Amino acid sequence: MRNRDVLIWLNSIRGIGNKTIEVINNKFENLTDLWNLSNNDIMKLMFLKSNIKNKLVEFKNEKYYNDILSSASDNNINILTILDHEYPLKLKNIYNPPNVLYYKGNINLLNKLSIAVVGSRKATYYGKWAAEKFSKELCEFGICIVSGMALGIDAISHKASLDKKGDTIAVLGSGVDQAYPKTNTNLYNDICENGLVISEFPIGMAPVAGNFPLRNRIISGLSNGLLVIEAKERSGSLITAYHALDQGKDVFAVPGNINSIYSKGTNLLIKDGAKIVTCVEDILEEMIDFSLILEQNKKNKINYDNFSKNEISVIRTIENGPIHSDMIAYNTDINIIELTSILTILEMKNIIKALPGKVFTIVN
Repeated sequence: MRNRDVLIWLNSIRGIGNKTIEVINNKFENLTDLWNLSNNDIMKLMFLKSNIKNKLVEFKNEKYYNDILSSASDNNINILTILDHEYPLKLKNIYNPPNVLYYKGNINLLNKLSIAVVGSRKATYYGKWAAEKFSKELCEFGICIVSGMALGIDAISHKASLDKKGDTIAVLGSGVDQAYPKTNTNLYNDICENGLVISEFPIGMAPVAGNFPLRNRIISGLSNGLLVIEAKERSGSLITAYHALDQGKDVFAVPGNINSIYSKGTNLLIKDGAKIVTCVEDILEEMIDFSLILEQNKKNKINYDNFSKNEISVIRTIENGPIHSDMIAYNTDINIIELTSILTILEMKNIIKALPGKVFTIVN
């Protein structure tokens, strides 16, 4: 057992959360030291409550741990820990970062420029229109859409991104193997195949109410900024907005009807200093990284409707700046034979051009 293995084991035990893991981390130089203790020695640990020690003793066996790995493999689930090199820095730097992430899909999306789009489950026609409009427009600039796959604004934002052949990340309040709500099963499958679905909760965990406020910090943590489209005065969307503010992220809000309960939260955010959004440029111009994308796209606007999914993936990778073909293959997960063909086609279409040393850039 390595430290990451022990971390995955601890995270899988119901009733042992991040705070308990932090206490254990502070008491042991290596997490493997805990695993190597005898059951009697575990029961003597004074800094842990009795119920926690009982759980550690009950589940401390290699069969239990191997069952976790088997369950992940059977469900095509991958596991990322905070000890891994691939763990995203922007998530590691938030308060109470998740120790373990279970995921299905393209893990490279964790490091993309992204905007979280959240809002009411009972969205109005106006809210649905705004969610679709802004999500699609942000995708046109190569920005990844992050949301929680709930009914209403969340689901619409994910779907709009997929419809535009854009990138999207769904952060679940359940195990990553659980499509919730069930009515979003098709959407869940689409995101698993074309985007990324992640969760900090163990495989098989039901979507209990207390999980959703916790997962909101991950939605904002993964994003460079947060857009709120319709929210009640007290809602999960506002909780996510406050997480974003605590994390130093820009918060944007779409203004709404002052007589609508679904606009009270967004209008309140605007009163408290959130940037009012009436067009996608209001978001892009506010953020340095995004404004550079805006300028690039003003010079060379590409109509993605004319390209295949893999061609779009290659173009968006090259749009971030001159890049070697090996890195394009790594970022897109396209095999080198197919990639060579795509690069040739895109050159013929005058979308990209080759520089010395197998480096490619967008044609200005």
